[in-house]
Amino acid sequence: MNRRQLHIIIDKLKRKLRFRSGLNFRRKRYRVRPDHIRFYGIWVAEIAGVILLAFLLTKGMGMRVVNSGESMETAIPENASLWINRIVYKVSKPETGDVIAFLPKGNLNASYNVKRVVAVPGDTVFISNGKLYVNEKVVELPGEESIREEGRASSEIVLGEDEYFVLGDNVNNSEDSRYETVGNVKRGEIYGKAWFITSFKHFGSID
Repeated sequence: MNRRQLHIIIDKLKRKLRFRSGLNFRRKRYRVRPDHIRFYGIWVAEIAGVILLAFLLTKGMGMRVVNSGESMETAIPENASLWINRIVYKVSKPETGDVIAFLPKGNLNASYNVKRVVAVPGDTVFISNGKLYVNEKVVELPGEESIREEGRASSEIVLGEDEYFVLGDNVNNSEDSRYETVGNVKRGEIYGKAWFITSFKHFGSID
């Protein structure tokens, strides 16, 4: 047997082995390209970032509270579902005009109340002849109604350093800071700022 015949026999054996075992002695190894690693790394990081952002928005700004009662009509209808921004008061303080959700007297077993801030720490509050006075100036209420019941505010109330005075927009159908059951709302009792109505019929931001 000469050398040429020997090479032919070896080639035949190799072909049989490849057919039977699936081996391919000439198969090229796959090389990982740096640009592919960079592309997929950025893609994975973007997905992780979106998931994290969604979690933070849900945790901080997507918490829901139901507005029970008619005290905030017409700005917020009865039983409307609200999104509460819990982040905003981590970096700032409630301001006059804000609509807040809070636990009256810090009662964890109570439902969240939703009312509008009309006076902030250091302000003097007084109600007389159907009008609200803050720091001796008349404050126009959203409904422009004459207040029928002064409650605690028939005498001047000076708010402490972490106290807020709240009223319902529907002021004559509201249990708010005028009454002992609610009183001055402390900063620690405030759950967050009501900023969006999610109910289908009244979907939109809160003025």
